[in-house]
Amino acid sequence: MTSFVDLLVPVAVMAVAFVLLLGLINMLRGGSANRSQQLMRLRILLQFLAIIIIMGVIWWRAA
Repeated sequence: MTSFVDLLVPVAVMAVAFVLLLGLINMLRGGSANRSQQLMRLRILLQFLAIIIIMGVIWWRAA
């Protein structure tokens, strides 16, 4: 279980970074504004989930 918990935080952070990178690429290429909005919303959702995961891991290790 500990290895699974250790894997959650990097995966969550990498997911946020990946969506951020997709948004930057879309913006630099002059892509669709709707696509940029979708990526922004997805990034915000993933950031929220990453914070929840990080706080859960901190709580798990403190217990």
